[in-house]
Amino acid sequence: MTITPPPSFTTRPTLTGTFGMTASTHWLATATAQAVLERGGNAFDAVVAGGFVLHLAEPHLNGPGGDLVGVFATAADPGTPVVLMGQGPAPQGATIEHFRAEGLDLVPGAGGLAAAVPGAVDAWLVLLRDHGTWEVGDVLAYAIDYARTGIPLVPQVLATIRRVRALFEDDWPSSADLWLPALDGGIFRNPAYADVLDGLVHASCTVRDDGPVGRAARIDAARTEWKTGLVAHAASTFLQQPHRHSTGGLHAGVIAPADFAAFDAGYEDAVTATFRGATIAKAGSWTQGPALLEALRILDGLPEEAIDPSTELGAHHLIEALKLALADRDAYFGDGAAVDELLTDAVIEARRADIGAHASAEFRPAVLEGRAAFEPPLVRGESGLGEPTVDRTGQTRGDTCHIDVIDRWGNIVAVTPSGGWLQSSPTIPELGFCLGTRLQMTWLDESSPSALRPGERPRTTLTPTLVLRDGKAVMAIGTPGGDQQEQWQLPVLVRMLAGGHAPQQAIDAPSLHTTALIDSFWPRTWDPTGVVVEDRLGEDVIEGLVRRGHTVTRAGDWALGRVSAVGRDAATGLLWAAANPRGMQGYAAGR
Repeated sequence: MTITPPPSFTTRPTLTGTFGMTASTHWLATATAQAVLERGGNAFDAVVAGGFVLHLAEPHLNGPGGDLVGVFATAADPGTPVVLMGQGPAPQGATIEHFRAEGLDLVPGAGGLAAAVPGAVDAWLVLLRDHGTWEVGDVLAYAIDYARTGIPLVPQVLATIRRVRALFEDDWPSSADLWLPALDGGIFRNPAYADVLDGLVHASCTVRDDGPVGRAARIDAARTEWKTGLVAHAASTFLQQPHRHSTGGLHAGVIAPADFAAFDAGYEDAVTATFRGATIAKAGSWTQGPALLEALRILDGLPEEAIDPSTELGAHHLIEALKLALADRDAYFGDGAAVDELLTDAVIEARRADIGAHASAEFRPAVLEGRAAFEPPLVRGESGLGEPTVDRTGQTRGDTCHIDVIDRWGNIVAVTPSGGWLQSSPTIPELGFCLGTRLQMTWLDESSPSALRPGERPRTTLTPTLVLRDGKAVMAIGTPGGDQQEQWQLPVLVRMLAGGHAPQQAIDAPSLHTTALIDSFWPRTWDPTGVVVEDRLGEDVIEGLVRRGHTVTRAGDWALGRVSAVGRDAATGLLWAAANPRGMQGYAAGR
């Protein structure tokens, strides 16, 4: 018996071609990236241009004040996955003692006190410098044009603004000034952000040297402007004014210009594991990436019929494997934390044996010799639906976006940008954007591996994936979704790598996820047996999960996941791309 074959119908074809392929969560980012490829740019030029457009196309899901994680392989070294690190650390003033003195038990989910150092813009520019070919002005031209002449906002952006309208009107007037006029319809303009981007271009133009050395120096000049110029000083000054946070209290931010200046985006080695003969590459324990590797390794020891997401048994095994891997995330992951032991044969076999016939209602991290598992507070909450744009209590918060590119030379990249959502903290008037709230993923408990510590990165949910076969990268994939990012990628990867589904077939297929994890977002709740499913999974499967003790929430037919992917067929050499149909916003393009 094998995994359930895919249906003959798909919402759209898997695109194929030989020139270049792009896919993202918004059609304008996809179109921008493809336009760069058409003009001779490579995958890195394209992904950076598309990434800056995402700041304007999906401002409720990412922004310049946020962060990103990428993973890529170059044409020159297709067998070495590299992680792009764009997660800024906690500011020097962000100490547990300070937050406790503010009367807080958790880092707030909204407000400037929760701001980590913005990492996304510096990471985009570092990637452009080291692996792209274009100049700063050429890459940023698309975003500058949209910021000045206007961009159409999708209904989800307007819905987010409506949900936070009262907060903006009553407490965050600078956000009201920027965002409430958008509710009148038409196109949205952000001249302040256009000025910021123009400032980066002007800074790059002060370097006149020719050749690759001069180009690198020009990009570094733009980075310096970002980290020491208007952005650093305006953001720090503005957020030092006390303002309302998600807790209801008034607090001042602690981020300072020196925090901006001290951060450098860069690269790290990927963490890898194998599944059905493929190598899966992820970022390290400062993300949730190794949890996907652990879940895949647990499932790799089971036969196809036991991991089929379209069956009761397979869905149960996926959910239980995820619960174990995510418990290990919550107990052991954090900046600098060692997680290699979690991927050893001995631990994986023990974890596989922990899966029973019925849903576990326990928080069960692995037992590691000589290491104590952090025990987070288990605050019960109800199951959430889909992406965490609106949390379980009706509080509005942000989510994420994603973009993938592969070019004709063999460069391939997946990047998941997030943070700096328009509802994160008050808009900084001179900049046209706000700072993110990634520190809400830290604990005010020194015993946690992801405790709030100045200079250390919060453990992020951002987690793109690279897949390699026979020593070469063949797929870049990712999705928004907060704690669901690994969970929504998992059934897609299982269906493709174990079931032979085509990319679009796997993305279209019904998805599911567990809420039996410690929510990474404020107020950090836990639902011990919660499972959220798309109704298309089928009555027999859903009823079977209920019989096994899962508390099932139906999300509707098309509600879970925003996966996109690009790749190369190892047998034919054809490039391909696929994108999520849910929400009618994600698109792939290529030829």
